[in-house]
Amino acid sequence: MREYDLIVLGGGTGNIVAAAAADGGLDVALVERDRLGGTCLNRGCNPSKKLIHRADAAETITNADSLGLDASLDGVAFGDIVDEVIGEVTAEAEEKAERAREHERIDFYQTEGRFVGERTVEVDAEGESGEGDSTAELTAERIVLAGGSRPVVPDSIDGTDEADFLTSDEALRLRELPDRLVVAGGGYIAVEMAHLFGALGTDVAVVGRGNVLLGREDREVAERLTEAYEEKHELHLGREVTELREDGEETVVVAESEEGENGDGDGNGENGDGRIELAGDEVLLATGRRPNTDRWNVSAAGLDTDEDGFVETDEYLETSVDGVYAIGDIAGNYMFKHSGDKEAEHVVESLLGESRSAVSYPGMAHAVFGSPQVGSLGKTEEEIDGGYEAGRYDYDDTALGSVLPGDGFAKALVADDGEVLGFHVVGPHASMLVHEVSTAVAAGADAKTVAETIHVHPALSEVVQGAFREVRDVAPSGI
Repeated sequence: MREYDLIVLGGGTGNIVAAAAADGGLDVALVERDRLGGTCLNRGCNPSKKLIHRADAAETITNADSLGLDASLDGVAFGDIVDEVIGEVTAEAEEKAERAREHERIDFYQTEGRFVGERTVEVDAEGESGEGDSTAELTAERIVLAGGSRPVVPDSIDGTDEADFLTSDEALRLRELPDRLVVAGGGYIAVEMAHLFGALGTDVAVVGRGNVLLGREDREVAERLTEAYEEKHELHLGREVTELREDGEETVVVAESEEGENGDGDGNGENGDGRIELAGDEVLLATGRRPNTDRWNVSAAGLDTDEDGFVETDEYLETSVDGVYAIGDIAGNYMFKHSGDKEAEHVVESLLGESRSAVSYPGMAHAVFGSPQVGSLGKTEEEIDGGYEAGRYDYDDTALGSVLPGDGFAKALVADDGEVLGFHVVGPHASMLVHEVSTAVAAGADAKTVAETIHVHPALSEVVQGAFREVRDVAPSGI
């Protein structure tokens, strides 16, 4: 039995905790079966956004004629682009691993690990080098579980054990651009991947359960994005994917309307009972993510989980077992890298004996990097109970926004006392525009403060100010 001051399970957000704890004088075991950096660095945020940036550039070129510019997209070196992006993130992950191995207070086990007791973790005995097949047991009074999540492959879809398909993990490492991609799902992964491949030249069809894409966003925002995607992609909404099957070199997606009717009514492969069949040389299942609690065998540690498998924590991120904490996707508070990093900070405070504080997420925002982008924080209009006012301002009502593509807008949702209840923006650079409101909320500012803040003219941020001015009516508008 190898004893440590701290065991960290998971090398994504967990590597932040491991490094800080080791720098603070604790002897740490860090267990990660794959590359350090976790999903975000290797299979998620970083490679996807690096690739999506290329898609954004391609879309700008193909839309150049709307600005009076003569430009054409004559080719996409897709394989080279993917090689460059994956090479960058892999090099960064390897640098993290090298630093972990060189740290005198960290033992890095790059291997599978699983709980076999309340404070006991079993790993490959040669895990520090990634070789060997015997096992060793590690123990510590304090453990941080940062075990992450993985793509869901629904049991309700027949044929997944026989037909070829992709999850987001594999889609980001394709080296050949598909001629036709069928995406099952209507959430942020489906929206981002449809944009990525569609802008680079793939014919994209999306099959979603809801009647809009991004159904968890503010309804008006979701409707605007859905309208934009209808103009660029083939959408089949209000449908449940029930089967995958092989047909030569293609995979066929079978989906059915929940009403048993022809839902979208475009006649593409539809039967009279509302059943459709869509074929693609690649099929992406973007049907959500699930926590890796089963892979870490958390039941052996006595950790309580909810009905969806997320590890339950208190306000200090401590689990049902004293001294064992859970952060990031596996804890399910928010499934964002930036929220996981905030949680890591709180846990480090507890581990190093600093002032313990309950975790909070002031101004927590998120973004979807589709086309158009979406930025959001707080409640949607549909979630608000009680009195509030809504202010809406269009991109076209600002000098710079009027030359950008699409019909974007910002929406501010404000309580009667001026508290910012929610803010939502759909359009170019929404992922950056939302941060003005995030900072204001985190600093305790109210809607009037945002409305009265002097904004640079004619910067795009005027669309944010416009939404808050509409609510607070704080400035003259001129003739």
